Amino acid sequence: MKKGIVGVVGIVLVVGVVFVATNMKSVDRLGFVGTLFTGAEQYENFPRIHEIFPVTRLTASTKPFEFEQGEDVTIPDSYEFAGQQLSSSEFLTTTDTSALLVLVDGKVRHEAYTLTGGVDVTWLSMSVAKSFVSALIGIAVSEGDIEDISQPITQYVPELAGSAYDGVRIKDVLQMSSGAGWNEDYSDPESDVMRMGSIMAIGGSLDEFVRTVQPEREPGSYNQYNSADTQALGMLLSRATGRTITDYMQEKLWQPLGMKHDAYWMVDDNQVEMAFGGLNATARDYAKLGELYRNNGDWQGTTLVDSEWIKASVTPDAPHLLPGENSASDYPMGYGYQWWLMDGDEGEYSAIGVYNQFIYIHPTKNMVIVKLSAFGDYATVESEAGYREFETIAFFRAIAAKVGAEQD
Repeated sequence: MKKGIVGVVGIVLVVGVVFVATNMKSVDRLGFVGTLFTGAEQYENFPRIHEIFPVTRLTASTKPFEFEQGEDVTIPDSYEFAGQQLSSSEFLTTTDTSALLVLVDGKVRHEAYTLTGGVDVTWLSMSVAKSFVSALIGIAVSEGDIEDISQPITQYVPELAGSAYDGVRIKDVLQMSSGAGWNEDYSDPESDVMRMGSIMAIGGSLDEFVRTVQPEREPGSYNQYNSADTQALGMLLSRATGRTITDYMQEKLWQPLGMKHDAYWMVDDNQVEMAFGGLNATARDYAKLGELYRNNGDWQGTTLVDSEWIKASVTPDAPHLLPGENSASDYPMGYGYQWWLMDGDEGEYSAIGVYNQFIYIHPTKNMVIVKLSAFGDYATVESEAGYREFETIAFFRAIAAKVGAEQD
């Protein structure tokens, strides 16, 4: 009898061990998603997303491109923001900066890694991924897979009929002006963006979620940041080209840009990429998109993205897209085709992701800056102190001013 009991206990233990082993990734995913925007430190998690979530892989280019090394520029000790002189080192520490890369004229002028960052470490892009999707849409337009962005997105993605995207111009979706009803509140676990993001932890279909989004405003009249808009663009890209985002990006950007490292796209249960924020790459490879745009789509003498697309992407062409206090926008930065636009007259623009991820382009200073971070307090308070995005731009501008002064 004892032998039988021991045998049963042994079987239960084995089954338990197998269950835990086979479900550990699910537990890991739930644990990660459950700690987002709670103040928990994330710098241990952001470099290992490909170990936690299902992903597709972008393989390193067969002809990797290396940036030239330029004369090192030291980061200014302080910068001005909101009428105060603030410490640069304190800012970088507070925002859990893992990588800071500064390029001028395509040469590396400053590169520093801390915490879990490193030159060969991939990092979760968050919404920086949106700007990559925009570039891919531009390529699909230039190659004729998408005829015209004035067309309704449902002409290519008919399954979005009956949703907020039914009959909406592709251009309005690109400009976060779809008119869809949406809540992008990261501090609310029941918000639309948090429910869509939770699919990556508990399973489900991103496409099906986008089909549930309903209209709220007239398209093309109000700029409301909406991650479902980008996910709809991901659907558009895959339907128009007949390829996955990963496959298309491998051929059109990753290989020709000479990306040095493998990268990863988070995917749902149907192997659909999390277009709105699931790319994971290294700082130097992120910088190559910035350099491509700084050079108006030209890469080493080859046009990868049409220059007119890039110009349109970073130009606010309607009142609701202008930077500054704007009653027709929910955020005081300007907006283009999935790029944020700065105020002022120097044409700055940036890909921005939550937790303080940036690919910032300063055209008049020939500068690209990549900042990868794990700002633990992100969105824990509803003020600039909880986001530090305008402050980051002020910090970048201080670097640009210092480099400009040294070149004069």
